[in-house]
Amino acid sequence: MYRIRFHGRGGQGMKTASRILGTAFFLEGFEVQDAQRYGAERRGAPIFAYVRASREPIKERGIIQRPDLVIVADDTLLLIDAPGVLKGMTPQSVLLLNSEEEPKMWKDRLNFSGAVFALPDVQDLKEPTEQLHIGTVCAAAGARFVGVISQKTLKQAIQDELDILGNQIVEENLEQALRVYDLMEAYAGKIKPSSEPAVADYPDPAWIEMPYEDARISAPAIHAAATSLKNPTGLWRTLRPVIDYDRCHRCSSICSTFCPENAISVNENGYPQIDYQHCKGCLLCMEQCPHHAIESSLEHTKTLESDKGDEI
Repeated sequence: MYRIRFHGRGGQGMKTASRILGTAFFLEGFEVQDAQRYGAERRGAPIFAYVRASREPIKERGIIQRPDLVIVADDTLLLIDAPGVLKGMTPQSVLLLNSEEEPKMWKDRLNFSGAVFALPDVQDLKEPTEQLHIGTVCAAAGARFVGVISQKTLKQAIQDELDILGNQIVEENLEQALRVYDLMEAYAGKIKPSSEPAVADYPDPAWIEMPYEDARISAPAIHAAATSLKNPTGLWRTLRPVIDYDRCHRCSSICSTFCPENAISVNENGYPQIDYQHCKGCLLCMEQCPHHAIESSLEHTKTLESDKGDEI
């Protein structure tokens, strides 16, 4: 069975990538599972999707624990523990990255014993805001690595999954995907089907006896005050909203009310200010600002201590 995971951020098309690769496997006669895993849909939040494909009926369920191939659309996810990009990988697993850094650098930095490869340079993948086809490109790379999906089948899968978006978008995605498929010809068949250990060979679980505690101690404190301050979710951001105070009319009730994370407050002069430690970059404030005083910009490297928000 082939076991493949896609890791990326919300908006980069990892759900689409798994759908395309799953459809391509199906068209080649495989039994297929493809599924996505994420919480609230939010641009920039880490998500992953996975595909299983086999010539036999698939009896496994749930998240892939030991992947054969992990494809990463955004290499910044490798610097954060929460996405679990390397979870379950073995020395036989392959890591494929969309990164401008050399694979050897990542192999050494991650202390990863398996093989590491990089996606080839693609025309529109230089800036994060212009990565329009990265999901389709990742699917094409996965198809080439398994070596059992023809170019004709990949093309049909892309057309089937993206047809609803119109001919122009389909053609743009086909151009990039087929180009990557051709560029990675040398990697065809790098991934081989693997088998999981039999259930009979699983070790017995180690049980731990836990005494009952008072409910005030053991119950989740989801309504406790100030807990969100301990989770700097600004690390999710790929784009940040920036306030142009020359155009700001101080109608702060609009942007602060629409912010789903309560990351916009109002200072004593009536101007909005953004808490960049917790702003996730969804840009709802930019969309709702009636005077277009909020713009988006590429995320810059700053320490959390310096992200105190704009003040005026």
